[in-house]
Amino acid sequence: MSKIEKTTRPPKKGVDQRMKNGGARLGAGRKPFEPTETDRRQVEVMAGYGVPFEQISVLVQDGISIDTLRTHFSKELVKGKAQANALIGQKIYKKAFSGDTTAQIWWSKCQMGWKEPPRQLEHTGKDGGAIAVSSVDLKGLSDTELAQMQALLTKASGVEK
Repeated sequence: MSKIEKTTRPPKKGVDQRMKNGGARLGAGRKPFEPTETDRRQVEVMAGYGVPFEQISVLVQDGISIDTLRTHFSKELVKGKAQANALIGQKIYKKAFSGDTTAQIWWSKCQMGWKEPPRQLEHTGKDGGAIAVSSVDLKGLSDTELAQMQALLTKASGVEK
């Protein structure tokens, strides 16, 4: 039998071509993922609740990869989040129009781009001048009290002897 005849001969009946060439056995490995309607609803709801993809993928059937989750449930992941955002937005909108000041402030900042001006703190004395520093008379303190005050000032300045 020539070399050409060996390679062109059809495989024996009942023998999988992959096995003949060293591949996996027929039927080996994980079955292709098939999402159910229950899976779809579960993913949509969890996405709406803000559950991270890593956690959603663990809860679908016996657990799937994040890539499989994104491949088979991309519509549900987007739809669940959009529905939740729409409901929350509706509630905030209604609260703002009913007079809820907090909701109105939030709406103006997030939806209208308003922001509070940065706070600026200035230290000045009377009429915008320098701050007056009064002197302290230490003459009435004992040597012990003066030593304690000196120790406190040294400690407060961060310079230890």
